[in-house]
Amino acid sequence: MTTTDFDYYLFGTHVVFGDGVSHSLAKELRDMGLGRPVVLTQARMAASGKYASLRATLAGLSLLEISTVPQHSSVSLIETIKEQALTFDPDCIVAIGGGSVSDSAKALAMLLAEGGKLADHATVFTAASTVIVPHRNRPKLPIITIPTTASGAEVTPSFGISDSHEKILFWNRSLASRSILIDPTLNEDVPLPLMHYTAMNGLAHCLEGLYSRNKLLVSNGLALQAMSLFIDALTDESLSEPEQRRTLLLAGHVSGMVLSMARSCLHHAICHVIGARHGLGHGAINTVMLPHTIRFNESAVSNDLSPVLDLINRQSARRVDSVSEWLSQLIQTLSLPDRLSAYGLTEQDLDAIASSTMKERGLAFNPLPVKDVSQIKTILRNAL
Repeated sequence: MTTTDFDYYLFGTHVVFGDGVSHSLAKELRDMGLGRPVVLTQARMAASGKYASLRATLAGLSLLEISTVPQHSSVSLIETIKEQALTFDPDCIVAIGGGSVSDSAKALAMLLAEGGKLADHATVFTAASTVIVPHRNRPKLPIITIPTTASGAEVTPSFGISDSHEKILFWNRSLASRSILIDPTLNEDVPLPLMHYTAMNGLAHCLEGLYSRNKLLVSNGLALQAMSLFIDALTDESLSEPEQRRTLLLAGHVSGMVLSMARSCLHHAICHVIGARHGLGHGAINTVMLPHTIRFNESAVSNDLSPVLDLINRQSARRVDSVSEWLSQLIQTLSLPDRLSAYGLTEQDLDAIASSTMKERGLAFNPLPVKDVSQIKTILRNAL
């Protein structure tokens, strides 16, 4: 499957994919009538020559640059940036990096528009299936995103931010990026294992989207398209590394659309808790947990996952009997850690993780009801 360049508009969002498109950022801002961005990124990106080259294209613009965004970001960081931004008086936010940078941009836009504390605007989940999204309708600053991983966060109106070892989740229809510039050349410095981790996150978006209680005809079609791209990128040994990276970026972008429509389920609920409590990367925890959470739901959603199994057996070299089996084999082939114990977790950590997961909104969309903490502990124990 080829990954040709493209340029499209959909529901008010402009998306461009291709080598070098990040250098059109200044033009994109001018076309939108903008010129005072807050620029968010991470230290690794800010120290790169590619960022310096991109930064040079913004010469003449007034910028507030923040290059300290960590994985999962944090409430305290966003509230600190908010005070700096109020003094600077920006007209937009530019996010350059992975999912935590995109989420930080959304959080900043929310807080600047709505005021108060960030937690005042969080989604509330009441077991077993009630999700309450607070109405926050004040105009938000437009967000322009240059994603460098396969997180797909650039197209979603949802985000998560860490606060005292807990991940707080949000949703607001005004927070999906207004412009997205996907430049594979910026991905060249991202370690390939990190891309594989973010790909596992993208696979989770697709698989959970296919069996979510919120699944749709449109999200199903996008999920299968993204799955096909992911399978090619992760299993086709004839692909060069640049083409593999291009394909992963495209697959991640499409998987973000699936997440935006169909939402996430039990898998992401567990990953949010582990990542926030133990300071671990979202992609790494996705990698460990995905075979186990898929296996938990698999018997109840075989019809939903059968098109994926067909894709896997048509595109991969080895035939498998289940999606969870393929995921386990894929993780081994990519030489990625596949146990929670590899990250220092022990049996003593499981009670707290399972209890916190019961408060996560993803449970509301899971096809199998999660009624008891023991169900989650069993999944965690299998992954330990």
